[in-house]
Amino acid sequence: MKNKHQLINELKQVFSQTLCNELNLTRAEAPLFVLSDSGLQDELDGRQSSISFNVSSGKQAEIVHSLAKWKRLALKRYGYKVYEGILTDMKAIRTGEILDSLHSYYVDQWDWEKVIDVEDRNIDYLKKIVNQIYQSILETVTWMQFQGYEAPNLPKKVLFISSEELLQRYPLLTSKQRENEICKEFGAVFILGIGAKLSDGFIHDERSPDYDDWSLNGDLLVYSNLLKQAVELSSMGIRVNKHSLLQQLTTSNTLNRIDKPYHQMILNGQLPYTIGGGIGQSRLCMFLLQQQHIGQVQCSYWEETTYDQYEDIL
Repeated sequence: MKNKHQLINELKQVFSQTLCNELNLTRAEAPLFVLSDSGLQDELDGRQSSISFNVSSGKQAEIVHSLAKWKRLALKRYGYKVYEGILTDMKAIRTGEILDSLHSYYVDQWDWEKVIDVEDRNIDYLKKIVNQIYQSILETVTWMQFQGYEAPNLPKKVLFISSEELLQRYPLLTSKQRENEICKEFGAVFILGIGAKLSDGFIHDERSPDYDDWSLNGDLLVYSNLLKQAVELSSMGIRVNKHSLLQQLTTSNTLNRIDKPYHQMILNGQLPYTIGGGIGQSRLCMFLLQQQHIGQVQCSYWEETTYDQYEDIL
């Protein structure tokens, strides 16, 4: 029987290769940091601070939060054609995270991006890609079962529901409570349209305004019977065009970003139309291996009480 480290390594290899086959992706190297003035940093909800340092030119660089914007530029630089894409091993440090069973200062995810045609900027194409990602998860579960490992039971299909429909379904619950309830009922759910205000005047969840189109994005969640809650495995979306970028920057009061090189390339039509997202590596391993804490599948920092509670924290 393989030890935990060996199994985690094999599981990651199986899933990433399956994902590459499903989405026509090739592996690519990825940066650990980007220049602060490039506009390539993922600002997340705009409140997190970045770890920064000065480079030899005197400019400032920042450890990435994710590669959401860098990947789109990389597809242009490397000459990828329509329906071709890349898969990277993204490693980040998010110092603002509140540590719990699902969150760590250390973030490791498969960051992927794929060139699409302008006609693909629609909900149907987004759903198609989500189904391919989910199929990769199901195939990984099948591999685990063939290897003799116990794996969680997952439904054969994903339920698609918009964040507004979810609000109407559970109007008295918070967004996280709504996620828990819908995932408990259906097992695997993709919540469409995250970032814009809903009919109650609130947003479902924070989204940076300059990479996903808020009308063409969403989160893939599954229900953990072990944790008794929804677990987000992936956040993804069709990327902004000139019009949605300007609209979302205006709505979020972040038009001060508009002069950065990345944003100017979008406004001038110099970047390809793409779809992309991130899939949590440790998060997926934690769910598939049915662990109670993310520290059981990744090495990071935890409070002493966490080490006391879980004997096999890495």
